[in-house]
Amino acid sequence: MQDPLDEALREGFRSGKSRQIESDGRTFFLNVHLPSPRLVVIGAVHISQALAPMARIAGFELDVIDPRTAFATPDRFAGSNLHADWPQEVLARQPLDAFCALAALTHDPKIDDFPLQAALEAGCFYVGALGSRKTHARRLERLAANGVPEDKLQKIRAPIGLDIGASNPAEIAVAVLGEVIAALRGKGPGAAG
Repeated sequence: MQDPLDEALREGFRSGKSRQIESDGRTFFLNVHLPSPRLVVIGAVHISQALAPMARIAGFELDVIDPRTAFATPDRFAGSNLHADWPQEVLARQPLDAFCALAALTHDPKIDDFPLQAALEAGCFYVGALGSRKTHARRLERLAANGVPEDKLQKIRAPIGLDIGASNPAEIAVAVLGEVIAALRGKGPGAAG
């Protein structure tokens, strides 16, 4: 038998909003306190530069990770938590969890593959990767060979972002952020309700 408050609790976690609810003739106040959602961006690329300020405005804690110091510079990412280290090192210090979204944007398997696998293992609410369908097929082969189960591989959104016909870094950033917000609010692909 399902608990009558089950759906109200799920909706509270999806929306992050406190509210009064009725169940079995009784009134309850559901006081919801969730951590701020965190967006972890792999790759200090042009899309990331556009995505960073938009994500902060939308209320996301933001981390940009890229070991390539030519790209991961404070002047390109002012106001962001910037990590000019390998994702393995950063994620060991700041692990992913269910309140995290991960966007892999480098096109480089040496940089993207580890955090993608870590995001799937941590149950991140969103996992997306930049690249064509052909690039993504090769990525799935590598991750499967590394032991990632098929059901988890299917959770990677690729090509990343909502299909809005985006054609430049800023438009792609909008598409990515829209897809992340849809996943956070339970309105993305596979969401119940």
